[in-house]
Amino acid sequence: MRLLVTGGAGFIGSAVVRVFLGQGRGEIVNVDALTYAGNLASLDAVATDPRYRFVHADIRDAAALSRIFAEHQPDAVMHLAAESHVDRSIDGPRAFVETNVVGTFELLQASLVYYRSLDARRQARFRFHHVSTDEVFGSLGPSGAFTEDTPYDPRSPYSASKAASDHLVRAWFHTYDLPVVLTNCSNNYGPYQFPEKLIPHMILRALAGESLPVYGDGANVRDWLYVDDHAEALLLVLERGEVGRSYNIGGQAERTNLEVVHGLCDLLDARSPASAPHRVRIAFVRDRPGHDRRYAMAIDRVATELGWAPRHTFEEGLRATVDWYLAHRAWWEDIRSGAYRLGRLGLG
Repeated sequence: MRLLVTGGAGFIGSAVVRVFLGQGRGEIVNVDALTYAGNLASLDAVATDPRYRFVHADIRDAAALSRIFAEHQPDAVMHLAAESHVDRSIDGPRAFVETNVVGTFELLQASLVYYRSLDARRQARFRFHHVSTDEVFGSLGPSGAFTEDTPYDPRSPYSASKAASDHLVRAWFHTYDLPVVLTNCSNNYGPYQFPEKLIPHMILRALAGESLPVYGDGANVRDWLYVDDHAEALLLVLERGEVGRSYNIGGQAERTNLEVVHGLCDLLDARSPASAPHRVRIAFVRDRPGHDRRYAMAIDRVATELGWAPRHTFEEGLRATVDWYLAHRAWWEDIRSGAYRLGRLGLG
């Protein structure tokens, strides 16, 4: 297979690249605009692999996409490029509409033109895999879980833009017969995650001796999914998922934000005792607007139809994540000195 991945220099995208090549699945072309969260250092381990190609391009650029498809002739597309941070979407929603909606439209158009140029054998193999989020479903009460049939109810500019892109992908399937599969995932965590997100944000602030800001009362619940488990699931859906169908992918690890921060503090107490105890630095701060209370994913479809389940428990994944950040200071110190200095976002 020759796979074209958009956003392959991002957190989940770089994991897909590393897992794809590690499994010996074929060749991969990484198309990334290298915005603030794109980081080619996350791909140092594969940068010289002859099966890997990087193309610096923006998915909103129709002419660039046309050239990329003509040159690289992919067998499949996995669309991960997106603006993805809720707090940033509150402060600057335009970028989310432009990338997540307009960018997805341009990629669909380019994919459709390319797909129609293929012979019947290659058309039968081709897939467009759109990667989305559980946030399109809105906020859950204290019980229940999102299924693939849950009605959409996005509450933030980010989730609204992703919901729009999901609808576009389904429209291109029903109207133009583009062979698509979709996935909606729960909160990812793991190595190489940009430190605006909760887990790396808390790790880096703790290591710097700074306060650990928890939004509201800290009782918001998320289902946590280790990023390599997610990458493996994405490749499985791409290979074996039914065309036109969507699959929920979750870690089966619901935790409140405060429980996550407590777990991080305890791990850091053991690994960095000189600055322990870390829990005393927890500070409850003003909540962000429209903060969804709870997400949870039912993964019955991907488990039953494709035989997938997460390989990492939350405790295993959290330990591995903390250890990675402790061992890779150069990766995140470069970010802290430039792209992001751990400041507060999302107050509108």
